[in-house]
Amino acid sequence: MLLSAAVPLRDLMRFCRLARHGLAAGLSLVDVFRQQADRGPPSMRPIIAAVSERLARGDALEDALKADGDCLPSLFVTMTAVGEQTGHLPDTFGELERYYELQWTLRRRFLAEIVWPVFQFVMAVGVITLMLLVLGMIPQANPPLDPIGLGTGPKGAGTWLLLVFGIMAVSWGGCRLLARSIRHKAAVDRILLRVPVIGPCLEAFALSRFCLGLRLTLGAGLPVKTAVKRSLDATGNAAYPVRFEDAAASLRRGDDLTTILRACAVFPHDFLDIVENAEEAGRTPEVMEKQAEYYQEESSVRLRVLMRMAGLGVWLAAAILLVVMIFRIFITAYLGPLDQLHKELGV
Repeated sequence: MLLSAAVPLRDLMRFCRLARHGLAAGLSLVDVFRQQADRGPPSMRPIIAAVSERLARGDALEDALKADGDCLPSLFVTMTAVGEQTGHLPDTFGELERYYELQWTLRRRFLAEIVWPVFQFVMAVGVITLMLLVLGMIPQANPPLDPIGLGTGPKGAGTWLLLVFGIMAVSWGGCRLLARSIRHKAAVDRILLRVPVIGPCLEAFALSRFCLGLRLTLGAGLPVKTAVKRSLDATGNAAYPVRFEDAAASLRRGDDLTTILRACAVFPHDFLDIVENAEEAGRTPEVMEKQAEYYQEESSVRLRVLMRMAGLGVWLAAAILLVVMIFRIFITAYLGPLDQLHKELGV
């Protein structure tokens, strides 16, 4: 999630800032996109140019943005559509600029935190590979030393590397394949939300986006049904939008926002209590703004915990593997010859 944006976050920040200034200066939406197609962020110019052409033909902004598929983040498409419908597009670009600035900061922290776990993983794989190569160069006893059961020398080292990176490639490919189907992706995201450490981090990211979307949509006066649907789409987590249908009966009855969100059965109880209190006070958009800031800070804290746990997990995995290898070497090099001697002596 955090590293999935097709467009660099800094370019999204810059485009939102330039679009906000252009619209505030009185330029039309078509003029803003035409201008940015020539002078905007280089990575976005082809996309902006295509959107500009569609806008010039009279397409709505949301339709023009969706025509490029997954090139742009769902939050960007959803929020700009809301801004266009409500007449608050400059303010929406301002909110998106601040949001992507925070995301960029979190991404930098993520990369800084993940350096050590990745280093540990690479070192563990490298040490085991080197050991297999060295064992293949020295005279072997009978039975030969084979710490992990894959052989030694170049063949064993190659098999070990193929196994490690093959598992990584299969895992990555499986996730990409599941992500192509929204139902499969939703099932995977629901499972991940229940995983300790990972789940709370993903939940904080999703809730920060949901609160931002709800503040913008309700603050702009959109109907509750539209506001909830747009905000669920803005989470960027497939486990949330698929629950919209679960709230259909509540929406048809015209229930309040808290009842609708409870029907979705995906939000934590403390968050629902805050929404209920905000509704009673008539300050839902203002409270959602504060909650968006709170969950943004929480996502940063939980991300650091996740990275520390990832580093500990890599260390434990490497330690367990090394202990297993030591025991296999001990059994092969010490107990094996003793057993053979006993057999020869007839003991």
